[in-house]
Amino acid sequence: MKLKGKLTNWHDDKGFGFVEPNGGGDRAFVHIKAFQKRSRRPVDGDLIVYEQVKDAKGKFKAINVTLSIDRKLKKASPPKNRSFGSFVCILFCVFLLLMTVSNKLPIEVLYWYAGASVVAFLLYYFDKSAAQDGSWRTPEANLHLVSLLGGWPGAFYAQNALKHKSSKQEFKKAYWGTVVVNLGVFVWLLSAQGQNFITMIIG
Repeated sequence: MKLKGKLTNWHDDKGFGFVEPNGGGDRAFVHIKAFQKRSRRPVDGDLIVYEQVKDAKGKFKAINVTLSIDRKLKKASPPKNRSFGSFVCILFCVFLLLMTVSNKLPIEVLYWYAGASVVAFLLYYFDKSAAQDGSWRTPEANLHLVSLLGGWPGAFYAQNALKHKSSKQEFKKAYWGTVVVNLGVFVWLLSAQGQNFITMIIG
């Protein structure tokens, strides 16, 4: 749940301070690394929007922090265009279905992509829940691995539906790298060598 509050006791040289939630409640520790993309360094008295979790010692800390002024600027700017990613996912799913219906690929390949996408979505869902609760996170390498193995359509849907990892540029670059590699393997599966490989694997 998103909370709003005022930044207090901010020590810019050390990169931490506290936030007092609007309307009262438990104050939370804030670290500079908890801030998402920001237009400037935070200062004492800034209004921030954040999520609150408990650390291992039972103390509250703020995560996914944004400056209130940056949120206003973000709302004023046009939303990011995700149409290209959606087009790629839809086109691939339609092509995969056509290849299966025309017997160019066995139905097991369709099952594999569907299953991997479900696994990917669940991993993203549990990782976001863990981020909110301050519990054990799913390593990003595992998220990329399931995308590489065919779960990238489900991962793309999770990023946008859950609003998780969708604004982290380095992560997105790595994600699209797994998509390119997987599509390359998929094209190879349509070749004579790929068909022989599939036959060898599933008989």
